[in-house]
Amino acid sequence: MCSAIALATSELPLSLLEQHGLEDRVHDRGGEKEVRFYWQARPALLPVWWDGRLQVVKWGNRDRAERTLPPTGWTWRETVEDGKWSAMSPEPVLVPATFGYANGVWYKVKQGLQGVLVRDRTGQPVVFLVTEPATRYYRVMTRAEWMPALVGEVI
Repeated sequence: MCSAIALATSELPLSLLEQHGLEDRVHDRGGEKEVRFYWQARPALLPVWWDGRLQVVKWGNRDRAERTLPPTGWTWRETVEDGKWSAMSPEPVLVPATFGYANGVWYKVKQGLQGVLVRDRTGQPVVFLVTEPATRYYRVMTRAEWMPALVGEVI
């Protein structure tokens, strides 16, 4: 399961870094600065392309603050396709990423990950990463049975 993503700072406006206090999440990967978004971080946040602009929103419902949302940050592609989220008016979103992270392994991402965005009881957006069964390569690389639904590529 993808438990973090990294996004090059060149892809994230400075205003979003400052607005969400992300400065302490900036890391250097071989001379390239990136912002890391970990599921375990508090608060858990993810960047998303939504309503035609890049935004940073809450990642999942780990704190179980919302009784109507699952207490996780992921959902299976099958549940989205089968309409099990339809009561929450889900919106598909792109989670931009340059790297994904699972079980101690960082791997390159070309375009991003698929997400589904819903609103909590106060109307605030919450994003869940869409997952699917891992390919053989992904399973060997990360030892994970599930992988994020990638945009425009297969690992």
